[in-house]
Amino acid sequence: MEGSETVDMRSKQELEAAIRTEGRAVLVVNARSRRGRRLFGSARRLLAEAGVEFERVYPVTDPARLTEIFTEVLALEPDLVVVGGGDGTVAAAVSHLTHRDIALGVLPLGTTNNFSRSLELPQDLRGAVNVLREGKVADVDVGWFTGTDPEATARADGGAPDAQDGRHIFANMVSLGLSVEVARNVPHGLKRVVGRAAYGLTALRLLPRHEAFKATVRIGGETQEFQTHQLNVANGAHHSGQRIARDASPDDRLLVVYRLGDERRLRLASATARHMVTGQWRSLDEEAFLTTDEVHIATEPPLTVDVDGEIRGQTPVTVKLLGNALRVIVPRSFIDT
Repeated sequence: MEGSETVDMRSKQELEAAIRTEGRAVLVVNARSRRGRRLFGSARRLLAEAGVEFERVYPVTDPARLTEIFTEVLALEPDLVVVGGGDGTVAAAVSHLTHRDIALGVLPLGTTNNFSRSLELPQDLRGAVNVLREGKVADVDVGWFTGTDPEATARADGGAPDAQDGRHIFANMVSLGLSVEVARNVPHGLKRVVGRAAYGLTALRLLPRHEAFKATVRIGGETQEFQTHQLNVANGAHHSGQRIARDASPDDRLLVVYRLGDERRLRLASATARHMVTGQWRSLDEEAFLTTDEVHIATEPPLTVDVDGEIRGQTPVTVKLLGNALRVIVPRSFIDT
């Protein structure tokens, strides 16, 4: 897995001290994200004013090059990698920085910015830059997703697929159901105009034709079966820019499994609205949530799976937690466990 090789790790305090003194920093900005292109110049100016200097700066205009770019970044052996972009760009960074002696700093320049919200970062650029200057190094959880890769299966000519092809580290969320179709069909122009509301509008357009599926969820020795249009497995604390529950955190050593509604389309709409409105007051102790460090999910029919905004294989899938596997720059008020 990317970023999994054994390395000598400094303490968080030692890494923070290195960043504040002679540390090496690299900046990667997705210049094609909703705000990245517009705010790239402002970000450079604010970072310079804050005294944050970079050995290399990568303005990314082709997201397909992110893997290549992060390979170059790791070769520089930085202490800090600052990433400006949305959840997809951050997810690419997380997949490379997990289990490494490097801190990730985030400038929230995307549409929903779920991961940065889970880190309790300010959503304005100046505030996020201030955290880079004054914040602390914490270690948070990430997820480990294993699914069936249809392309790998095809390459195997009927044999077993290459397991490595279906494995991915993720920062925030694994989801299946209507949200996958929304991710595939949301117009980029609409995202630029209305922001994260574009996802809700696209969901309303697609919902009347969406078919419910049967999900079999196994946690330990217990299995649950139900019909639904949407199932999520969250590592972070936010979904669609809103809190999942008041006590959800990317640093609690828990995956949160929850569905939205049942097989009735109207129940999906009402459950989603309740989730969006009341998430900040709900608790993970409620019956609607299952918490675990590993879950196996099968569906009828088999479904494609969205992993941090990217289509990553098909069900059945296994999702595991990697506790305290990623180092990040967070506000001093963030509770680091």
